[in-house]
Amino acid sequence: MPSSLASRSGLGARSLAWAAAWVVVVALHLGALLAGARVLADVTQCLLMPVLAGVLVSATRWPRGHVVTWSLAALGASFLGDAAPRLLDGDQAFLAMVGSFLLAQVAYVVAFAPRVGRSVVRTHPWWLVGYAAVLVALMALCAPHAGGLLVPVAVYGGVLTAMAVLATGLGPIGAAGGAVFLASDALIALGRFVPGWDLPGQDVWVMLTYVIGQGLLVAAVVRDDRDEEALT
Repeated sequence: MPSSLASRSGLGARSLAWAAAWVVVVALHLGALLAGARVLADVTQCLLMPVLAGVLVSATRWPRGHVVTWSLAALGASFLGDAAPRLLDGDQAFLAMVGSFLLAQVAYVVAFAPRVGRSVVRTHPWWLVGYAAVLVALMALCAPHAGGLLVPVAVYGGVLTAMAVLATGLGPIGAAGGAVFLASDALIALGRFVPGWDLPGQDVWVMLTYVIGQGLLVAAVVRDDRDEEALT
């Protein structure tokens, strides 16, 4: 890629290489899911967040600000959510996933909180009704069959929704990333707790929305960081 184009895109050769590597890992992972290649799917899933963190690190400069630092923490916790459940079984595996991703969502909430003034909380407060409606509907579907997992699932759902709301403070890309991430986790909850839920290609849809959501959030964080850098 010509250096002028890389400059206009805000990405250098190093960050473009990381981004290309992430696309390759995503493609391998989704292909492995479609092909039923479980070992490859497991390995590539564990690589998704470390490589995406490489994109974020390479696309930002030291010293990294609040939004970037906490977003990296969120990616680290997301990696734990991808990897830790593979060492456990049943409800323990599910709780390990929920606990790790709860930490990830908390980190994202902390990361995006300084942009609350640009979010729908301030700019379009009526949109909060829509986010709340999604959470209420999801809990209404899942609660009857959640049993002892109801409380952690409800807490996670609340923090996840808060993340999606605050992500709107990073602009349209962040808003889209938060919404798609919310959709991904909603699919997991529906598949786990709603009897008769049978979405063809459930695993593929969950992971496709997951990588799109995380990728958009990282893109929004990079853009926000560059905008802040331009103001200083």
